[in-house]
Amino acid sequence: MTARALIHMPASAKAGEIVEIRALIAHPMESGYRPGADGKPVPQDVIRRFTCTYDGEQVFAAELHPAIAANPYLAFFTRATVTGTLEFTWRGDNGFAKTERKTLTVAP
Repeated sequence: MTARALIHMPASAKAGEIVEIRALIAHPMESGYRPGADGKPVPQDVIRRFTCTYDGEQVFAAELHPAIAANPYLAFFTRATVTGTLEFTWRGDNGFAKTERKTLTVAP
């Protein structure tokens, strides 16, 4: 499954500035309780975990469950400390994994 991820965050910030990061991924988040066209339950397919690392250090993580709506959207804040890469990873059922990277440039 190819999933499209959208990440909104500033490309640059001043050292010490708090920046908002918004991440959305296109995913059905199928709970496994809904019947399909044949009347049988549609197999569960959910994203289980989201993590964000900033220059290799985890700054945010979330456990997701079947009650989360399709296309989960997460917003959080972090403090800009150094110029580096933020890595966003979603992992879920059936071996689902998606990683996106964004660079944050920090001015002194």
